[in-house]
Amino acid sequence: MNKEVVVLFGAGAIGEAIVRRVSAGRKLLLADYSEEKLVEMKKTLSEAGFEVGTIKADLSSRESIKEVVKKAQSLGDIMGLVNAAGVSPSQASVEQVLKVDLYGTSVLLEEFGKVMAPGGSGIVISSQSGHRLPGLSVEDNKALAMTPTEELLDLPILQSDVITDSLAAYQYSKRTNVLRVAAESVNWQKRGARINAISPGIIMTPLALDELNGPRGDGYKKMFDSMVTKRPGTPDEIASLAELLMDRRSAFITGSDFLADGGITAQYWYGDVSEVRN
Repeated sequence: MNKEVVVLFGAGAIGEAIVRRVSAGRKLLLADYSEEKLVEMKKTLSEAGFEVGTIKADLSSRESIKEVVKKAQSLGDIMGLVNAAGVSPSQASVEQVLKVDLYGTSVLLEEFGKVMAPGGSGIVISSQSGHRLPGLSVEDNKALAMTPTEELLDLPILQSDVITDSLAAYQYSKRTNVLRVAAESVNWQKRGARINAISPGIIMTPLALDELNGPRGDGYKKMFDSMVTKRPGTPDEIASLAELLMDRRSAFITGSDFLADGGITAQYWYGDVSEVRN
């Protein structure tokens, strides 16, 4: 019996696209806050031939994450971790974004870094938003990367005088995701495992639709004309990259972040497109 396990946090379109590519012949454990989403995704993947288990989980809770780790270990050797969970700035408050996207991802990296099997690999889905921040100081980068997780939210750079709205909270969270992936990869290497991040641009998912229909939607839609693709991305395009990064073909890659955004961040910093910068 195959005892290899893949864990997915976040029962959404990007996560599903990734696990379809990396979970064949393995046990797949789905973790999400929404029981409805878990039931729906389990049905879809089970009918497609995957061996699927589920567990309700709260990414903002260390105890909840530990329960997922415990269940995954009971199934076998944890060879894959995909974190595609999170909240969008149009859906959540500053506090929720920081607690879920920043703190929760940091806990996830830490707890799974203790149990990954040799040869295992993981992917954190971050965002192009993390690349929209100006360069931070060496001291701030180190603090976001290496501060003990339970002290992260007390950092001066994450207080209300800096984080003035949920978009800023999202940007700092996603920048921190990338920094924590790099820092935690050092610990993952001790177990012979790898962890990388992908920072997608606008990908057509329910979360993206919320953004496109939100207050920044008109600007996002105008961006498409400036992009090489002239369109948003698809979950399968992100999954193709994730599949490569989780495969042995990428054994030389860990602690890295890959920006996959149709060129829009390059436009933001170096182009002449006001919609992008605004």
